Amino acid sequence: MDMKVSAQEEYGLRCLLHMAKSGDGGSLSIPEISRAEGLSTPNVAKLMRLLRLAGFVESARGQAGGYTLARPANEIKVLEVLEALGGKFYAPAFCDRHAGVEASCTHSADCAIRALWTAIQTVLDDLLRNTTLSDLVRSESEVNEWISQRLAAAERIAAAASAGDSHIRR
Repeated sequence: MDMKVSAQEEYGLRCLLHMAKSGDGGSLSIPEISRAEGLSTPNVAKLMRLLRLAGFVESARGQAGGYTLARPANEIKVLEVLEALGGKFYAPAFCDRHAGVEASCTHSADCAIRALWTAIQTVLDDLLRNTTLSDLVRSESEVNEWISQRLAAAERIAAAASAGDSHIRR
C-alpha cells in the first residue's frame, strides 16, 4: 500500500528543505533548486509561486535574486507546509465525498472507519506540527532516531493519561 502524499506536497517540501540546507539568508534560483532536486524548472517555478503565496519563501528579482526562506527553518512547521500544498490525510468532508450511491453515507451515524481515520490524522498532526524544516536537515538515520524518540515519548504520555483515566473511573 502506498502512502497518499501528492507530488506537489512531496516536491514542495523537498524544495523548502533544500533551501533550509543552504543556510540562513541563502538565496537560490529556480534553476538551482531544479537541478538539485531533479525536478523540471516549470514545476519548481509553480511550487515556488505556491510557497511564496503561502508565506514560506520570499523572492527577489535581478542578478542576485532568487528565493529565500521567509522565516527561519526552525519556525516552519511541516504540518503548515503540507496543509498549504495539499491538505490533510483525512478531513470530515471525506465522508461527504464517499457516500457511495446514496446522498449520505450509510454509516454517517456510527462509523468505526471514521474513528480510525480521525485517530490517524490526530497522530499525524501531532508529529507534523512538532516537526520543523530544521528537524529534517539531518541524515535519514538521524531523523528516524528523532522520530522514534518523539513517538516513544508520545506513547508514554498516552499510557500515563490512560492510566489516569482508569484511576478516575474506579
